[in-house]
Amino acid sequence: PAARPRPAPRAPRPVRVGKPGQRCLGLLLVLAVAFAAVIVRLVDLQVVSPGHYAAAGIAQRLRTETLSAERGSIFDRNGHELAMSVSQKTVWANPSLVKDKQALVTTLAPILGMTPKAVRIALAKNPTFVYLARQVPLEVAAKVEALKLDGVATVDESKRFLTSELLAKSVIGGVDIDGTGISGLEAQYQTSLVGTPGELQIEKAPGNRTIAGGRQHVTPAKRGNDLVLTIDQSLQYEVEQALADQMRANPALHASAIVSDPTTGEILAMANMGRDEAGNPVPIGENRALTVAFEPGSVNKAITVSGALEEGVYRPDSVLNVPDRLQVSSHEFSDHEPHPPENWTLTDILTQSSNVGTIKIAKQLGVTKVKEYLQKFGLGQETGLAFPQQTKGFLNYGHWNGTDIGSIPIGQGVAVNALQMLQVFNTLANGGVWIEPHLVKEVVGPKGTETRMAAPKQRRVVSERTAKEMTAMMANVVERGTGIPAQINGYTVAGKTGTARKVINGEYQKGAYYSSFAGFVPAESPRLSAIVVFDEPHPYYAGQVAAPVFARIQQYGLRLFKIPAPTKGLGVQVPKAAVSNPNQID
Repeated sequence: PAARPRPAPRAPRPVRVGKPGQRCLGLLLVLAVAFAAVIVRLVDLQVVSPGHYAAAGIAQRLRTETLSAERGSIFDRNGHELAMSVSQKTVWANPSLVKDKQALVTTLAPILGMTPKAVRIALAKNPTFVYLARQVPLEVAAKVEALKLDGVATVDESKRFLTSELLAKSVIGGVDIDGTGISGLEAQYQTSLVGTPGELQIEKAPGNRTIAGGRQHVTPAKRGNDLVLTIDQSLQYEVEQALADQMRANPALHASAIVSDPTTGEILAMANMGRDEAGNPVPIGENRALTVAFEPGSVNKAITVSGALEEGVYRPDSVLNVPDRLQVSSHEFSDHEPHPPENWTLTDILTQSSNVGTIKIAKQLGVTKVKEYLQKFGLGQETGLAFPQQTKGFLNYGHWNGTDIGSIPIGQGVAVNALQMLQVFNTLANGGVWIEPHLVKEVVGPKGTETRMAAPKQRRVVSERTAKEMTAMMANVVERGTGIPAQINGYTVAGKTGTARKVINGEYQKGAYYSSFAGFVPAESPRLSAIVVFDEPHPYYAGQVAAPVFARIQQYGLRLFKIPAPTKGLGVQVPKAAVSNPNQID
């Protein structure tokens, strides 16, 4: 056979050059560079940045728990606790660690007072953290803890309580499930009350086990500040009871009352009542004395007459001829009861609450001046209380149509909240000086440090003489006129009734009225003032509904604060009302 071809020879390998010593030196250089890199890394870890890397390692093992701060308490003026936070427990779960969800649902539902469906829904909300029951009593939490269920734990929380059930509920307000103020003073003073949360840092191993001897650090929570109110707990209770009793005797939708010290601006009681599902009178959460605007009716006549006296247009004994009807532009106004034309003094007009007489006074005073005194007394403006959702009411300070000079001076076509109208009477009681109202007396820190509130603002509205003359004239109202049911044995009371139709959606509602009485006592040296307002009472005249409640709560206040009947007189002479009509209603 033919011979196979031989393969081509391979190329020869290159021959290494250099001496053996040189090759060793190169290897040593490589090793030296690698060793130097290790040294540099060790220096960085142990000398340059040891804290950074140690912290990173600790951070992987640290768990931080928030420690909730205790919310500050709310006290009355005498140190009686009105609102406080009570320690509770919250039950939560990590659904990813629950081995048998159906068994857990069956076990926990009856303990927590929940339906099995509700527990299942809660567990499905998040794979790692869900609330099962917030702020449960400690005995309920103890039952849960005793079960030692996988993935279920408890955490401390506090729950807000009113110490006297619903007392002053509309003033104090409320908090949400997380302890954040959502209404009333709880919302207004949220930043002060809430405190500062703390932290608990614990070093834990995988599996959430605490490392024995590991790092633990506590930053304590700081308790919130306490509020000390101007309200008196005892008087607040009496006011709420008086409103409730009158609502039972004379059915009404709502009732509000405010009691204050007209010389300091301190609010001593503020109550708001409504009805529960069964129709029983109960304190409500809405502070209608501040949040609801209503037409004041004849209590507004105090502003009109004050302006006329201050401007020197009339004196208390000035005589006007007063018919029972008066045409003003396109509308005819009338008094409550028909009467022949009468020669009445200003004192008579106020005592009998004559619409026609008051309109004649307003027309003589003039539109510009009527507006000026409405503004000076604070209608349509902030009260200075800064309470959440407070209304400024409504008053048109722009162009008035032809009938406004007839309606607004007698309290129609103007809307106020109860505190705004009380401030009119406080101004007269305080010698003509308006003083800013307030509910909070002082703020007390966790260590007992006391911070007094800033002094209330003041401004003069009318002269002291005008204030005294108006006081004497309003004393006639209670002695001989529409306010007779507001009389208090042994004391001189000054005040004014008001009955006005109720406006809903811009229209007067047939048969629906607001009835109110505002005044102060003792008239010679005022120490207590109050306004009482009823929404749709039956009967609806203020002299029959609001005035008697005023007398009851002021009698209680006079005893509570040990206020004696003055021995001196009013300090000014005004004519006694020439007409006395105990049956006159307004």
